[in-house]
Amino acid sequence: MTRQIELRPDIATLTDSSELRRWYWKKTELATEARRLGLKCTGAKFAILERICHFLDTGEHQAPDDVHLKVTSSFDWHSGKLTPDTIITDNYKNTQNVRRFFRAHLDPGFKFNISFMDWLKQNIGSTLDDAGRYWLSQQTRTTQTKIKPHNQFNQYVRDFLDDNPTLTMKDAREVWARKKATPSDTGRHIYESDDLKLSGE
Repeated sequence: MTRQIELRPDIATLTDSSELRRWYWKKTELATEARRLGLKCTGAKFAILERICHFLDTGEHQAPDDVHLKVTSSFDWHSGKLTPDTIITDNYKNTQNVRRFFRAHLDPGFKFNISFMDWLKQNIGSTLDDAGRYWLSQQTRTTQTKIKPHNQFNQYVRDFLDDNPTLTMKDAREVWARKKATPSDTGRHIYESDDLKLSGE
């Protein structure tokens, strides 16, 4: 028995944020709709989604998250002297200077990775010694790399193939295409064991 498929509406017809969140949208679709509404259309996919939802809820063209604090530090991360006590400032940048510091103080094979770069951006006020401790803690982890929340497709494919080891990437893509055309109460599309029953008709 197949599940009944509810057709996805035209994004331009939606006037309620909860309804907008129910569906899967490509970033290009959200950016186009934001531009049509006179909203900022750059940034990450879910930032644009939240911007549109805020507009639908309040009529305001500027979402709270779009208000950025003015950078106050003038520290030169390209050539400034770095020590373990150097504070991570609000103008921090991943530079060759920083890379050389970590290679000298942590490991000659040090490399930036996404998780570490995110930590540096989110921990203004911490020291490079704190950053080094975090990086070393990363190296001891053996768990599978976590997929970022915004990448629903990668997470869906991983879960699909884990649950259906005899199926292929092509199968995963075909089911995903049908899955993302269905609504979701949470606005996110996650793999469920009965997704194979989704009708393509």
